[in-house]
Amino acid sequence: MSSMPDLVPSTGLRVAIMTDETGWHTTRLRRAFRARGVEARCVDLADCRIDTTWAPYGLALPGFGHTLPDAVFVRGIAGGTFEQVTLRLGILHALRECGVPVYNDARAIERSVDKSMTSFLLNRHGVPTPATWAAESTACAQRVLMREAAAGRQVVLKPLFGSQGKGLRRLGAVAGRGRGHAHAGGTLIPLPPLGAYRHVAYLQRYVDGGPQGFDWRVLVVGGRAVAAMRRTGGKGWIHNFAQGATCVPATLDDPLADIAVRATIALGLDYAGVDLIPDPDDASCPLVLEVNGVAAWRGLQSVTSQDIAALLVDDLLDRKLAASRDGALNAVPLAGGGHAGV
Repeated sequence: MSSMPDLVPSTGLRVAIMTDETGWHTTRLRRAFRARGVEARCVDLADCRIDTTWAPYGLALPGFGHTLPDAVFVRGIAGGTFEQVTLRLGILHALRECGVPVYNDARAIERSVDKSMTSFLLNRHGVPTPATWAAESTACAQRVLMREAAAGRQVVLKPLFGSQGKGLRRLGAVAGRGRGHAHAGGTLIPLPPLGAYRHVAYLQRYVDGGPQGFDWRVLVVGGRAVAAMRRTGGKGWIHNFAQGATCVPATLDDPLADIAVRATIALGLDYAGVDLIPDPDDASCPLVLEVNGVAAWRGLQSVTSQDIAALLVDDLLDRKLAASRDGALNAVPLAGGGHAGV
């Protein structure tokens, strides 16, 4: 008979995994938390509520009664109406206001979900990223498209909120034999109606990866790049794992790791999946395409021996939660019942 594995003593800690669906990722996370003696419960933000009669916090989470979790791991936020998503993010904001460490917190998620804010912050912090434009004006988007096409370039139209390579369209000059040069006939892929993009044009200059194009996904955890892969294939020039791309291990050289970490810091994320592409004009300086603050890692896990869920759980418990508890110990009560740091 095989011996039973040793039981890990309970720490008494309880963590909420915020997710709208359970499956591979939540199973891995719960196992990693269990290995640290932590009870992890999956909670859908749509089932949480703000209730000012619900003492003592005015915040109710299924399975936690009148208490709150010791920490929250945000694995997924379901889409919905503007009001629904606002309330779900509001629950995360409220948890932080109650002193619960949220990994990643709502402020950071809002920055990464909004591609225009991601591009703004990357540019502001000097992180290399393709030229980007975002506007509600069709006329403005058309001017950008014509200007780029006149220079023999293309742009990529993306949904402002979106993931997994869905809804991406290449517009502008049709490439000729040489990279970046338009056909003599001036063939142009025009701007489509913006209704399908919620009347917002988010345009990013297309970076030509050539016939063997690829991109990188780098996972950053707690300010450290921990794993990387190259994604090739998929649907033409879109190399997302969800679009059928093949994942292979990638070497985390210094430029790749450094830029991925800088991108994560620029958005204030605890952990992130950073998508980068080689710069055809500077092989030593990759460009950041997107930063995912609610990153999936199934593709990356398939090409690394590291237990990614364990890395995330360890960072949450040993850095984020520990820092939160240290901060609470170094606080003194105010007359109004709040706290001020010493």
